[in-house]
Amino acid sequence: MVKITYIDSSDKPRTIDAEVGATVMETAVKNDVPGIEAECGGACACATCHVYVDEAWRERVGEPSPMEEDMLDFGYDVRPNSRLSCQIKVTEQLDGLVVRTPERQA
Repeated sequence: MVKITYIDSSDKPRTIDAEVGATVMETAVKNDVPGIEAECGGACACATCHVYVDEAWRERVGEPSPMEEDMLDFGYDVRPNSRLSCQIKVTEQLDGLVVRTPERQA
């Protein structure tokens, strides 16, 4: 299992075991992580699974695709390290990943 730490807008961390092959969003929803709404179910058709990737992990996670960038335009308080968690696949290389949820979703 891969460990992912979700930190909410009040700085409360929550570390979850994630399955390789799942997405960061699926892992959050399955474990009732607050701040991830995932209204479209992971279809990259909304921005309600928006997260901020910790700077130490940005390179490993990679940049958003053009489609994801378009959806991020609908996000709340989008930053250079913003990603849609439905588009981040869990891999062994992401063990220890840290993401933060925004104050609210769009």
